Amino acid sequence: MTLRIEDYAVIGDTRTGALVGRDGSVDWWCVPRFDSGACFAALLGERDNGRWRLAPAGAAVATRRAYRPGTLILETDWELRGGAVRVIDHMPVHDGASRIVRVVEGLRGRVEMEMELIIRFDYGHVIPWVRRHEEGSLVAVAGPDRLSLRTPVHVHGRDLTSVASFGVGMGDRVPFVLTWSPSHESLPPAADAEEDLAGADRWWRAWSDACRPLDGDGRWHEAVQRSLITLKALTYGPTGGIVAALTTSLPEALGGVRNWDYRYCWLRDATFSLYALLLAGYEDEARAWRDWLLRAVAGTPRQFQILYGPAGERRLTEWELPWLRGYEGSRPVRIGNGAANQFQLDVFGEVMDTLSVARRVGMEESEDAWALQKALMDDLEGNWQEADDGIWEVRGPRRHFVHSKVMAWVAADRAVQAVEAGNDGPLDRWRRLAADIHAEVCKLGFNPERNAFTQYYGSKAVDASLLMLPLVGFLPVDDPRVVGTVAAIERDLRDRGLVLRYAGDGAPTVDGLPAGEGAFLPCSFWLADVWALSGRTADAVGLFEHLLSLRNDVGLLAEEYDVARGRQVGNFPQAFSHLALVNTARNLTGATGCAAVHRSGGA
Repeated sequence: MTLRIEDYAVIGDTRTGALVGRDGSVDWWCVPRFDSGACFAALLGERDNGRWRLAPAGAAVATRRAYRPGTLILETDWELRGGAVRVIDHMPVHDGASRIVRVVEGLRGRVEMEMELIIRFDYGHVIPWVRRHEEGSLVAVAGPDRLSLRTPVHVHGRDLTSVASFGVGMGDRVPFVLTWSPSHESLPPAADAEEDLAGADRWWRAWSDACRPLDGDGRWHEAVQRSLITLKALTYGPTGGIVAALTTSLPEALGGVRNWDYRYCWLRDATFSLYALLLAGYEDEARAWRDWLLRAVAGTPRQFQILYGPAGERRLTEWELPWLRGYEGSRPVRIGNGAANQFQLDVFGEVMDTLSVARRVGMEESEDAWALQKALMDDLEGNWQEADDGIWEVRGPRRHFVHSKVMAWVAADRAVQAVEAGNDGPLDRWRRLAADIHAEVCKLGFNPERNAFTQYYGSKAVDASLLMLPLVGFLPVDDPRVVGTVAAIERDLRDRGLVLRYAGDGAPTVDGLPAGEGAFLPCSFWLADVWALSGRTADAVGLFEHLLSLRNDVGLLAEEYDVARGRQVGNFPQAFSHLALVNTARNLTGATGCAAVHRSGGA
């Protein structure tokens, strides 16, 4: 039976990560990187596409799970009639081979356990050659990949599956260590599961203890800390790039075709990431992300992309996996992302704003940063009047999206601010550019009949991305045109309290895809930000608390929420959702130092 998306928890080592189900099954693991092929792909297919289940043999009376406070160490407890048992799951942060460490701990009585290990490399497609190594470990090899399992439990083969049965009594601790390594190299040395566990506990607690507390009564500190830990888990340690999610092809609408690969780094996340990390006290991570961005976009602006691989790779060719049935039948399953070839004006604004924020908070200037920014501005001057694919990466025709034009204004505005602060550049020319873009948006992007800015020039529909107008300082939050736009979004795009990206009524929509998707969670956080900025504090807090209630039992959010079914949908866990959570919490408690006020020009 397919688990709900919220029935999963994430473990990771800042190189890759895995999803562990409430039933004790690891159903998704890509090695050695976030965007590598999966050796467990049951999440998007069947059990025979690869999984690693470790759970009681008998029926559980109750199941509880939680992360150890301040860590990414997952503990799942099962209560049975004859006893109780715990499985502790984690991945050690390392400089070598990735490994999943699982420790079975007897809590009460005696419990019979079962292990089922089904290894299928290349996204559940390739059955490996499995043999027993002379050291006693089980080794599975196919092509460049190798997994080795070390455990004191006797493991044997059955129907292309490695299985084991064993019992644990109170106080017993039984380790399982599954390590990936290149098949052409020597097997890595055996790891001590207990040492790994103790080391991971120390590492994560030291990292999370550095989190700067929120102002106020601290009621949201745990939620913010858990989101920051999740963001750290989605960071590719060697480069500092933050991937959008751990998964590919978890659907935005169950059974639909809106299934995309999110295991890459989006420039649209840059400013949100910088604020979330800097305001929480993680300057090293913020600097690493800024430096990743500079390396990724280096080169001619005409080759600018909206997303890159974890190390800055540009070639992210999109293709489909016909052998996987898709999550709850949601096909196709896609690898790669064709949006990398789209043209989006808004990323010019995101990059310029990110580097502006870094400069304003005193982060040391990169040697090439300003040269890059000037080159981006030269390119923007020649293309800001072009239609683009928009923030939502539509697969329909290009349009003059209002949010895109606003972010083009952000780029020009931040360039002006930089020159006024002492950098060299054509100040008067960029001031005129900013003024021209602003005037055009106010003329062509505003619909007087609706008293609202619209999704694109000539449209009557609104778009949740228009909530950015006051948040980036395009217009004050109390400007009548902004007030009207927010009111239209509240009226047209809210579904049981949450905010949709844009309307879809069953007819062909602006994105060129069949209508229907969940509420995009960051948009609801943005509405809370706007309410907070406009003084509607009680409304903002109420919406924020509602969004917190949508997290799963271990504090994780996907990309979207299906309000009709009461389920999370989309890729998981989603960095954008957790970034929005962190920043909104700061906005509601941080006064003039918060991201919304700072970015909008209020401080």
